[in-house]
Amino acid sequence: MMTDLPLDQVRTLLAVVDEGTFDAAAAALHVTPSAISQRVKALEQRTGRVLLLRTKPVRPTESGEVLVRLARQVARLEHDACAELGLADTGEPVRVSVAVNADSLATWFLPVLSRVPQEPRLCFELRREDEDHTAALLREGVVMAAVTSSPDPVPGCSVRPLGRMRYLPVAAPDFAAHHLGGPLAQVLTEVPVVVFDRRDDFQDGFVRRLTRGRSGASALRHYVPTSEGFVEAVAAGLGWGLVPEPQADPLLRDGRLVGITPGRPVDVPLYWQQWKLDSPALAQVADTVTATAAEMLRG
Repeated sequence: MMTDLPLDQVRTLLAVVDEGTFDAAAAALHVTPSAISQRVKALEQRTGRVLLLRTKPVRPTESGEVLVRLARQVARLEHDACAELGLADTGEPVRVSVAVNADSLATWFLPVLSRVPQEPRLCFELRREDEDHTAALLREGVVMAAVTSSPDPVPGCSVRPLGRMRYLPVAAPDFAAHHLGGPLAQVLTEVPVVVFDRRDDFQDGFVRRLTRGRSGASALRHYVPTSEGFVEAVAAGLGWGLVPEPQADPLLRDGRLVGITPGRPVDVPLYWQQWKLDSPALAQVADTVTATAAEMLRG
C-alpha cells in the first residue's frame, strides 16, 4: 500500500539519483544532507533492501530502480491530476521522455512528433539507445516509453506491436567487386564490415546465420555510431553492412549501393512499451506512434 512507502522518502530517493550526490539532492530539496541521508536510510529499513550504491555519482540498485520508477510515475500522475483540476497551472509543457533506437530516429520516428496533438503542450526528451537496450531505460525509470525489440513487458509497462523494420545487406559496388567474389559464408568472415558501436552484434548475427553458427563477421570493422554516418560509411566503401530499407532504397536506385544477398532481408520486430499510467499526454503519444508505425513499417 502507498501508506507503507512514505512519498517524501520515495521522492528523496529520486532526487538523490537525479542529482547524483546526497549534497546535491539536499540543495535541490532545500534540506540538509543529514536529512537526505536519514530519509534514504529510513526507506531502506522500511523495504529491507539496499536501494543505492554509494558511488560517484550515486546509482540505484535493482530494488532502487523499482522505487525510482514509482517516484517518476507518481510525479506524472500528480501533474496530470493538477492539470485536470486547474491547480498550480504554471504554463509549463508536459514533458514526455522516450527511448528510441538510432535507425528509427533516422527513418520513421521523427514524423511522429509533428503529428501528436499539442493540447496539452508537449516537449519531447528523446534518449537514443539500441532497440535491444531501450527496455533497460524503462526498468530504471529514466524514460516513460520506449521503442524496443522486446515483446516482453517491463514490470509496470504495457506493450504494443509496431511492425517490422527491414534491413538490407548492402555494400558499395567497388567494394563488392573487390571483396565479395567468393562464397558469402566465407568472405563475410574475412572482409571489412561497418558496425554501429561495440555493443552492435547485428552484422555478426547475420553472418552466424550464414555460417550456421561457426563464425561472426570479420574482426576488420569500422565503428560508426550514427545511423546516417553508418549508411555513408557503407556507401563510401569502408565495408559492408545491414542498412534500413528506407535509407538503402534510394542509394540502390542511384547505384551507390548493391545488394549482396538479394532476397534475404533481415526483419526486426519493434514494439512500443510504456508505463501503465492513465496519462492523457502519454496516451496521445502512444496512439500517434502506433498509427505512424503502421504506415511506415512493414506489417
